[in-house]
Amino acid sequence: MARVKARREVAHTASGSNHHSRRGVSRRARGGSWYWRWLWLLLASQAVAQTPTTRELVTLSLEELSNMEIQTVSKKPERLAGAAASIFVITAQDIRRSGATVLPEVLRLAPNLQVARIDADGWAISARGFNSSTANKLLVLIDGRTVYTPLFSGVFWDVQDVMLADIERIEVISGPGATVWGSNAVNGVINVVTRKAADAQGGLENVAAGSEDLLYERRYGGEIGERGHYRVYGKFLDIDATENAAGDSQPDAWQRAQAGFRVDLGGGADRVSVQGDIYNGQLEQATPGDRSVKGFNLLSRWAHQLNGNAGFELQFYYDRVERDHPGIFAEDLDIYDIELRHQFQPWRGHDLVWGGGHRFARDVIRNSAGLAFLPATRNLEWSNLFVQDEISLGEGLRLTAGLRWEHNRYSGDELMPNLRLAWALAQNHSLWASASRAVRTPSRIDREFFFPGSPPFFFAGGPGFQAEVLKAIELGYRAQPVEILSFSVTAFYHDYDRLRNVEPVGGFTQILANTTKGRSHGVEGWMRLQLTSFWRLSAGAVLIDKDLLLKSNSAAADVGTSEGNDAAHQWQLRSSFDLSPALDLDVALRRMGSLPNPEVPSYTELDLRIAWRLQPELELALSGHNLLDPVHPEFGSAATRSEIERRVNVQLRWSY
Repeated sequence: MARVKARREVAHTASGSNHHSRRGVSRRARGGSWYWRWLWLLLASQAVAQTPTTRELVTLSLEELSNMEIQTVSKKPERLAGAAASIFVITAQDIRRSGATVLPEVLRLAPNLQVARIDADGWAISARGFNSSTANKLLVLIDGRTVYTPLFSGVFWDVQDVMLADIERIEVISGPGATVWGSNAVNGVINVVTRKAADAQGGLENVAAGSEDLLYERRYGGEIGERGHYRVYGKFLDIDATENAAGDSQPDAWQRAQAGFRVDLGGGADRVSVQGDIYNGQLEQATPGDRSVKGFNLLSRWAHQLNGNAGFELQFYYDRVERDHPGIFAEDLDIYDIELRHQFQPWRGHDLVWGGGHRFARDVIRNSAGLAFLPATRNLEWSNLFVQDEISLGEGLRLTAGLRWEHNRYSGDELMPNLRLAWALAQNHSLWASASRAVRTPSRIDREFFFPGSPPFFFAGGPGFQAEVLKAIELGYRAQPVEILSFSVTAFYHDYDRLRNVEPVGGFTQILANTTKGRSHGVEGWMRLQLTSFWRLSAGAVLIDKDLLLKSNSAAADVGTSEGNDAAHQWQLRSSFDLSPALDLDVALRRMGSLPNPEVPSYTELDLRIAWRLQPELELALSGHNLLDPVHPEFGSAATRSEIERRVNVQLRWSY
């Protein structure tokens, strides 16, 4: 895979000179239009400067945050303070005060994630290492819908977005969650939970304009009869191209328009939700033409409450993606997914959750001379059953035992067990431990990728590629020792087997094979400190050591770069200060250690946001990002990578 990437980079460089001159003109033109963005923002502020109704901006206390109800750890509601997992919650208030305009940027707020911006539209996001532009050990969900591509078992971040103001919280688990969520929940799970339609009533408009991006969003929510609510939204995003170290413009500018809705009906014992999104985007590339991506999704959920805490939930979603990279490949992907979950208490002291589901995907690739997936059309299926029982062992002691069976077309049957023990030592003090087995099932790139697009092949997927395996042990402690301080710390040990590597098989041919193993261990932790009613500090850090080695059946020279590029340490410090009832100041300082292969220097950056509530529902904010350096790299090889620039934007948000 590394050699394929090198060849593509050479081709990119060879064709770059003419394109850079073309994009240089385009970028200067965009730079000229930057003044018009400010003018548009000023006019918009005048247009919306009406007297709105008062609506409270909710700030959760540390106690309220500890008592927050989450559902990602065990697929049922539970208190954050008692969860037996390393979980960090990004709240709606955190998102609003970050000044972020896209979902991947919001994820920088989670100290247990590794987040690197690659270029204008590309991100590398992972947990506990193994980060790359095609990271494949982190499962991402949006309202329970898995945003997953069977091409490489990961996420295309350029199409994963929601209206940020409608996010209720983002639950970020570092560590395996395969028993309840399935294969690919190996090193972590991200679950984006949006607001119920009843919590997004009335109107909201948000416009942001700055040195490299332009964003406009609008949402409106209302009632349907006596027990129904709806919301609809639309948004447009335009991001300028980045530049390389030489100051030349990169071919990566992009635009995306998106719209969506949510309808919630019912109350009492039965609740029904239907929601969906549709999007269309254009992304530049060097030659022979711009990339395009479009698609839509539709999700429906029926929840029925039985006696006590018992109930069941039936969920179905359909996801359609059309992606066209001229001269490289094009894809039409349809995914259908159905899942049933049932929670009940069969005996005293037992709280049992079980369920099952089936996912079907039809993936159609239009190959090119440069690369191919063979066969070009593939039907894929995943079936699963899971059961998890939470057992009360006595005062403050809970044991959770779970098992998931999953079947897929490539590697057959996979088992993913999990044991978690939680001990409430005292009020607001919890000690927990877990032992898990998780797998990363093969993707199309592992089995069916070929380079070039026709024989003789220089590189190919491995016909016998099997699932990668993780065995993990974790020990964590979470506490709120005093009213103003809460913290969480977790130590982990991961043992990996059958990891992917590039193997020579004679001549100039190489294939992907499960010939690497290794381990990683580390510590991650974070804290929140409420110094006063108007000043909150938060901090987090991750230390990780990863050691990979070749198995005895390998003929490769080394483990290569197929298993990510990770820093040994990272930390962040955030301050949220209410200068007055109408004036907020937020400062975030983050440090990322150097990346080894390809080498990326360490960096420290500062983000700052100051916001004025001109009226109770009208907020004007000025944000600066990456303020310590004009440019810095975050990911990729020095020859072709983008330099991430300092940027400033102004944002106007009006609720009515």
